[in-house]
Amino acid sequence: MRYIFGYNTNNTLEGSPIKAFEKFNLHPTIIKALAHEKYTHATAIQTKVIPPAMKGVDIIGASKSGTGKTAAYILPLLNKLQKVVKSDNKVLRALIIVPTIELADQVSRNIVTLSKYLDIMTVKVQGGSHKSTQISKLKSGADIVVATPGRLQDFIGNNKINLEFIETVILDEADTMLELGFLPDIKNILKQCKRPRQTLMFSATISQNIKKLAKEFLRDPAIVEVHDRRDVVDVIKHRAIKIDRKRKAELTARLIQESGSDQVLLFADSKASADEIYAYLKAQKIWTSLIHGGLDRSARAKSLSLLKSGKTQVLVATDIAARGIDIKELPLVINYDFPESTDDFTHRVGRTGRAQHKGTVITLLTTRDYNKFSKIEKHLKLNIKREIHPEYPLTDTQPRQVQPRKKSLREKKGYIDKEKKRQQAYAKKRPQKSGLTKSGLKKR
Repeated sequence: MRYIFGYNTNNTLEGSPIKAFEKFNLHPTIIKALAHEKYTHATAIQTKVIPPAMKGVDIIGASKSGTGKTAAYILPLLNKLQKVVKSDNKVLRALIIVPTIELADQVSRNIVTLSKYLDIMTVKVQGGSHKSTQISKLKSGADIVVATPGRLQDFIGNNKINLEFIETVILDEADTMLELGFLPDIKNILKQCKRPRQTLMFSATISQNIKKLAKEFLRDPAIVEVHDRRDVVDVIKHRAIKIDRKRKAELTARLIQESGSDQVLLFADSKASADEIYAYLKAQKIWTSLIHGGLDRSARAKSLSLLKSGKTQVLVATDIAARGIDIKELPLVINYDFPESTDDFTHRVGRTGRAQHKGTVITLLTTRDYNKFSKIEKHLKLNIKREIHPEYPLTDTQPRQVQPRKKSLREKKGYIDKEKKRQQAYAKKRPQKSGLTKSGLKKR
């Protein structure tokens, strides 16, 4: 591992696009695209990833959603490609692997936007779309492929894609791909890219699995960590509301109606739960759409477009299906079901409060969620007041709360700990009773 960048709570560097990005020595056409898209600042992850990426260094990056991570790897990639691409002889030189169709769409859109003044072609290779269309686009010539692991592995196995000239590989949300069981596919894909290559790997956290994968496939990587996840407090208002399990759907409808929000993203923990709350909200005459892994690509895309266009108020989603969802200035996220992990909670929270726009997150807590929520608070250094809606009093049996024992003045000053340490040290020095006499015979 080459070097480590520490945490950074200041997520932006203000300034014009020219001043913010020219220090990276990006090509003028890329700066022009940034100015056209009104990029007003370089974020912390961009500031820390772009310089080593421009030098060809392998990178492990940890950053939460909404921090500008995608542009952090797209900009140096485009700068690298503009030097070598040829309009009359397209060769696939870069591969970006993502876990979901939605994220593939988002990343592809960002590449097209930032390369609008460059002769660079991008093709998506993903499930949910006709293979023949994707194969035809590959044959027409591509510089960059954005792919989901399953479809890409399919194309490799059937010789529909040539990875011989790949010079850059980027794994986005690598932790999610590993959780979904794509490790064998990813290893096989990376082995197919036989040229000396630059590899960049991004995830919410740098887990042991990420480190193992990096050790096998990355060369002396730089580690970039910009995920002081407490910074969500600055722009996001958190609420936690206790509720009986049987009245959770009822309270949810009430909160949506009272919020006045035109766009609400609601998270469920399973397809069955998502289907259930979707049906309930529709019955309450709340315009609602649905997105989860059980729906085909067209249905998922339609649900997302309905929310973005304002034709529905609520989008009900599961965690995996929501990877890659990017809704500008989303005002409200509701955790209808409690997330499995701190990373899932962070991902959900990251759907709002993006680009420093303020947002609200409401987390509903049944009795089985109390301890898990406390652990997440501790991990993220949050302190969120538990509320009880006056019209939804609790009737479920509440778990006993362990009251912390007040420390005495002697304990606060550390005298008790010092005394314990002295006693322990004394006990170690004392000879142990072996039960033997001096002659070595056992005592009767």
